[in-house]
Amino acid sequence: MQYTIMIVEDETDINRLLARILGDEGYRTVQAFSGTEALLLLERQEPDLILLDLMLPGMAGEELLMHIREEKRLSTPVLVLSAKNALGDKVALLKNGADDYITKPFEPEEVIARVQAALRRSGSLPQRNLPISYKNLTLYPESRKVTVNGLALSLTSHEYALLLLFLQAPEKVFSRESLYELVWQNGYYGENNTVNVHVSNLRRKIKEADALEEYIQTVYGIGFKLR
Repeated sequence: MQYTIMIVEDETDINRLLARILGDEGYRTVQAFSGTEALLLLERQEPDLILLDLMLPGMAGEELLMHIREEKRLSTPVLVLSAKNALGDKVALLKNGADDYITKPFEPEEVIARVQAALRRSGSLPQRNLPISYKNLTLYPESRKVTVNGLALSLTSHEYALLLLFLQAPEKVFSRESLYELVWQNGYYGENNTVNVHVSNLRRKIKEADALEEYIQTVYGIGFKLR
């Protein structure tokens, strides 16, 4: 099944960039460059997810979000794109019906991760079932099982989610902020220690099963990545 994502963004370059990022992942995209254009498109079809910029001509993103939730009563996941990063702005939008909040400028990997997470939460996207292997470690998404050298690891839900993110983007350096927002699905308020503790525990558990290999690297001043 091919999922359809509506991009509502008035800046042509950003709209096209998002369409390319999503298209490369196999999603079908529908592009709108204003709030009113998005409304017209929604009269003809209901996408599986909406990426919504706030600063739109004609009808602001906040007004369009309210229309989607209160007038059309759509349950379609809506991910807000905005340069605004104040906590109050994020909280208000989430209370008014947004499912997630992506701050500009964004990384392509973050957009894809948040889109996939939103589709999973809505029940639209099935979990990836193929095992993922790295060095002597294998993760089985269907059973949420992880083995190292054939030995099963006992991971918490957050440790598992962190490992899955690392394995899905082995070349990417994840900041502590992005890890916290993607795994805990909350705004990041400087909880460096929360991420550090969970990564440290994950690293220790893997090390106990494979003392000869390094799996998670600390990138000082930034965050973590696979080694």
